[in-house]
Amino acid sequence: MRVVIAGGHGKIALLLERHLADRGDTTVGLIRNPAQADALRAAGATPVVCDLEHADVADVAAHLHDADAVIFAAGAGPGSGAARKDTVDRAAAALLADAATSAGVQRYLLVSSMGVDDPPAAGTDEVWAAYLRAKRAAEDDLRARDLAWTVLRPGRLTDDEPTGRVTLTRHADRGAISRADVAHVLAALLDEPRTAGTTLELVDGPTPIADAVRAATT
Repeated sequence: MRVVIAGGHGKIALLLERHLADRGDTTVGLIRNPAQADALRAAGATPVVCDLEHADVADVAAHLHDADAVIFAAGAGPGSGAARKDTVDRAAAALLADAATSAGVQRYLLVSSMGVDDPPAAGTDEVWAAYLRAKRAAEDDLRARDLAWTVLRPGRLTDDEPTGRVTLTRHADRGAISRADVAHVLAALLDEPRTAGTTLELVDGPTPIADAVRAATT
């Protein structure tokens, strides 16, 4: 399988790239900063410099040639303002979807966030509120497209060791999940096309990942 990951230098993306490489898949990571390339190579991925805030559809589509799937794992990141939450977390996700359609790639996984269904409460930090709105807008845009999409909404992310056991369902109680387990769930979703068209929330839980993904198709 050839998988192209937007946000290829993110913590989840690097873990996913290593996991996919270890099992024999080919991964390409789209990055904004050329200085990040060595980290991707160390994870077993091919780095491609492509700034999704400034690229056009043709630019991105050229990097999706022969891809079996794309994963949007990008984000404006800590320290960014409200404007970049929109240009990255929403607009770049839509750009990747446009490029996937142009390149004939049907499978699209979007890493979103729990909590986007509810409007930000009064007094919520402006940047955090912008992040939630951008993630929700990216989800809504993707759902309207004729792609084999899956939206994954992790809970509070940690750098804990993976357990390989999760709760994966359409509506989960708030909780935490390790980035490594998120990466393993994304890989399992790639292997299960019947999860297309679903929005799934992910937190720590008792169920082995393969079983949790299988149950999410019913």
